[in-house]
Amino acid sequence: MSIRIAGNMGAFYPASCGEIDRMIDHWNGILDEALTDKSVLQAKPRAIIAPHAGYIYSGFTANIAHRILANSRPKRVVVIGPSHHVYFEGVSVGIQDLYQSPCGEVPVDKAYAEELAKRFGLTFVPEAHEKEHSTETQVPFIRHYEPEAKVVELIYGKVDYTALVPIIDAILADPENVVVISSDLSHFYTLEQAKQLDNICLAGVAEEDISLLDKGCEACGIIGIKAIIAAAKEHGWKTQLLDYRTSADASGDTQRVVGYMSALILP
Repeated sequence: MSIRIAGNMGAFYPASCGEIDRMIDHWNGILDEALTDKSVLQAKPRAIIAPHAGYIYSGFTANIAHRILANSRPKRVVVIGPSHHVYFEGVSVGIQDLYQSPCGEVPVDKAYAEELAKRFGLTFVPEAHEKEHSTETQVPFIRHYEPEAKVVELIYGKVDYTALVPIIDAILADPENVVVISSDLSHFYTLEQAKQLDNICLAGVAEEDISLLDKGCEACGIIGIKAIIAAAKEHGWKTQLLDYRTSADASGDTQRVVGYMSALILP
């Protein structure tokens, strides 16, 4: 059986299952204490937007979204993220049997992946999947919160967001599917500059306004964000921002900052 090796295990996130569980318990404890209105924790989203940096920087932000996504009890989670290491055109779908994670291998819905490939002319670019952290960092959360779910990994290279919209539409036509859109925000600006740029992204998502995203949002996964916003508008779904922070919150470095956001897409 073919396995999607977790090339970032022990780097972006711990290689120990116990350590991941402890991190998640810690984040949830902080969240439960901080939330005055806990109703958001009962939402049942069709999709989430979550960051993909090292867990010490963006794990809290991603965890909130994944915790809520579990309410939807999906049978299949399709993770969509940008390629950071390999240049190619179009969208690559992972055609493997299993996905490695610290808490045990996650089954890949290989038949469904092959169906998407055939229907939308997707390719499989193996080298694009080998060390891609934008998608891989989501898998330990999926393993934790949806241990019975299967995963499908979509990585996009050079492509217009409009090419992703029909794929997302087809995925979410099945009520047992959910989508994870992976994206960080601005990279390596001062804290003040990062917040100015990231506020454009936050507003574009909150207002479901793709034209606003084009006015300065520098999210690395902006193609995926635009696609899920377009799909949401098409179906009359609503967005809800969950958390925003920067790497400076963890590192204290305000000169080279990366921004992180998480959000829900709600029916």
